[in-house]
Amino acid sequence: MYQAIVFLPLLGFLIVGLFGTSLGAKASEYITSGFLVIAAVLSWVAFFTVGFGHGEVFTVPVMRWIQSGGLEAAWALRIDTLTVVMLVVVNTVSALVHIYSIGYMHHDPNRPRFFAYLSLFTFAMLMLVTSDNLVQMFFGWEGVGLASYLLIGFWYKKPSANAAAIKAFVVNRVGDFGFALGIFGLFVLFGSVNLGTIFANAATFIPAEGAPHGAAVLTFLGYA
Repeated sequence: MYQAIVFLPLLGFLIVGLFGTSLGAKASEYITSGFLVIAAVLSWVAFFTVGFGHGEVFTVPVMRWIQSGGLEAAWALRIDTLTVVMLVVVNTVSALVHIYSIGYMHHDPNRPRFFAYLSLFTFAMLMLVTSDNLVQMFFGWEGVGLASYLLIGFWYKKPSANAAAIKAFVVNRVGDFGFALGIFGLFVLFGSVNLGTIFANAATFIPAEGAPHGAAVLTFLGYA
């Protein structure tokens, strides 16, 4: 179920992104919106299952990803109460945006491209909020930045849209630098980028008289 919640928007993006012109605008709208509605319903099921259950944290493995020296990062979905809340928020809002956009964008001849971008944005956001490690979170963040750039500059023939898209892209790159430094610092400190490992060992790095050091790490995790 959890894989479906995350990957249905990606499937919609791939289908409409590759075959949207052949499928037509209406079919593209219904495919992407339908997948998002299904993902939203499954998110609510997950919310009631996990949120009102025992609140146990577990991971859903997807694939082996990066293994280089001491750096090991598998692609996995970290499921806890916060995650299921974010799944509900992201998928429900995105499903409503998809449905609303069917009417709002009815005049635009490039609707398949727009709905593909919306689904890509949703998938990137889901990848971000279900991350089991900081590297996966970084790629989710990059995906959100890319999708934002594409959506902001959707009407690329308008100079104002191009300018806004470039501005957003540049601002995100500044954030990327700080994010990457934070990931590197945490890897040096904990020897791992896995969130479970970092959370489990964070207390050992908080001096008795200097809690702000540990608070700084936790603040970074919160804002990241």
